[in-house]
Amino acid sequence: MRMFFAILILINLIFFSIANIVQANTIDNKDKIAELVDYFFAAARLGDNEIINRFLDAGFPINQSNEQSYTALMVAAYNGQYETTALLLQRGANACLQDKRGNTAIMGALIKAEVRITRLLYNQSCDESLTNKSGLTVEAFAQYWGQSDALTNNE
Repeated sequence: MRMFFAILILINLIFFSIANIVQANTIDNKDKIAELVDYFFAAARLGDNEIINRFLDAGFPINQSNEQSYTALMVAAYNGQYETTALLLQRGANACLQDKRGNTAIMGALIKAEVRITRLLYNQSCDESLTNKSGLTVEAFAQYWGQSDALTNNE
C-alpha cells in the first residue's frame, strides 16, 4: 500500500513538473511573439522597409495588430512613412481595418496632415459608409480635422 502511494505521489510530481515546464514555455513563446510584434511595428514607425520585407517574406501576418489595436499600416501612415505605407499596401495590407476606436489608417494620416499618404490610402477600396465609433465617415473625419482638400485634390 505504501508503494502504491509513493508511486502515486511520484506520478503527481512528474505531471506537476511537466505542467510547469509547458506553462513556462508558453509564457516564453508569448514573450517572444510580443517581442517580434514590437520589432515589426518599430520598423513600420521608422520606415525600415528592409525589415518589413524580411518579416513578410518569413510569413509574418501583414495585418497583425498590436496591443493598442493598430496595424503596421496605421502606424506607418500616422508616422508619415510614405514608402512604408505604399510597400504595405503593395504587399496586401488591408487599409479598411479599424482600431479599437473604429479609425482606419487614412484617419491617422489625416490627423497628422500627411497629404500624400492620405491620397494613397484614399485610393483603396473601402466601404464608403464605414464609420469610426464617433460615427464619422472618412469624409466627415477629414472635414473635422480640416483636411478635406487632401481627399478632393487627389493628384
